[in-house]
Amino acid sequence: MVWLYVALGLGILLLAGDALVKGAVNLSLRVGIPALIVSLTIVAFGTSAPELLISVKAALEGVPGIALGNVVGSNTANVLLVLGIPALLAVMHTAEHDTRKSYVIMVAGSVLFIGLAFRGVFDWIAGVILLLVLAVILGDAVRESLAHKRAGEAAPAEDDLEGVDPDMPWWKIILYLVLGLVGLPLGADLLVDSATVIAQRFGVSDTVIGLTLVAVGTSLPELATTVMAALRRQADVALGNVIGSNMFNLLAIIGIAALIAPMPVDPEFLRFDLWVMLAASLLLIPFVFLKQNIGRVWGVILTVLYLGYVAVVLTA
Repeated sequence: MVWLYVALGLGILLLAGDALVKGAVNLSLRVGIPALIVSLTIVAFGTSAPELLISVKAALEGVPGIALGNVVGSNTANVLLVLGIPALLAVMHTAEHDTRKSYVIMVAGSVLFIGLAFRGVFDWIAGVILLLVLAVILGDAVRESLAHKRAGEAAPAEDDLEGVDPDMPWWKIILYLVLGLVGLPLGADLLVDSATVIAQRFGVSDTVIGLTLVAVGTSLPELATTVMAALRRQADVALGNVIGSNMFNLLAIIGIAALIAPMPVDPEFLRFDLWVMLAASLLLIPFVFLKQNIGRVWGVILTVLYLGYVAVVLTA
C-alpha cells in the first residue's frame, strides 16, 4: 500500500505543478508582466515546485536526507539518466545550442553548494547566500536578454511559454492556481511520509530514499520531455534544459528550504554523493565545449554509470 501512496503522491505533485505553471503564467501575462520575466522566473519556479515542496516538507519533518538527497540525486539523474536514455533512442545534436555560459555558472554553483555543505548544515546563512547568487544570475539573464532585444534579436514571446492560452477565462486561471496550491502540499505530504515509511521498513536511511526513489520520481517529467524531443529529432535544447534545471535545484530549492528549516548534512554526502554529482556535471564538457553529439555510445555510458551509482547507494 505504501508504494501506491508514493505513486499517488508523485502523480499529484506533477499534476499540481503543471496546473500551477499554467495558472501562474496566464495570470502574470494578464496583469502585464513581460514574457521574458515570466520565462526566467515564474516558469522556472513553477516547474521546480514539486521538488521545492518535497524539500521544504522533508526539512520541516526532520528528514533532511530526503530534502538534500532529492536535489543531489535529481542533479545526478538529470545528467546521466535524462540525457542517457534519450540518446539510446536518437542522437542528440548539441552544436546548435550554445550552453557554455550557463554550464560554467552551473558548475560554479555546484562548487559553491559543496563548499556550503562542508559547513555541516544548510541554515539561513547558506540559504541567503544561495538565493543571492540566484538573484544575481537572474538579473544578468534579464539584462542580457534585454540587450539582445534592443539589438533586434528575438526575445521570448508569449506563444513560446509553456501553458499559455490567450483565451483562458479568469475562472480557469483561478482554478489552476487553486489546484496547484492545494495539490502541491498534499502530494508532498504523501510522498515524503510514504518515502519515510519505506526507508524504515527496508532499513535504509532517508538519504538513500531521497537519492534514489524521490530523485528519480521528480526527474520523470524532464525524462519524458527529453525522450519525446529525441524521438522528434528536436533534442538540441535538452542539454540547456538539464543545465538550467540543475542550477535552479541547487540555488533556489535548497536556498528556500534552508530559510524555512535548517538541514544537517549527512557525512555520506560529503564523502561520496556530492562528488558524484560534480563528476556527472563535468562529464558534459565534451558536449558543451567540444560540440560533440550525444550518440548511442554516450547514451549507454551515461545510463550504465547511473545504474552503477544507484547500485552503490543501495548496497552501501
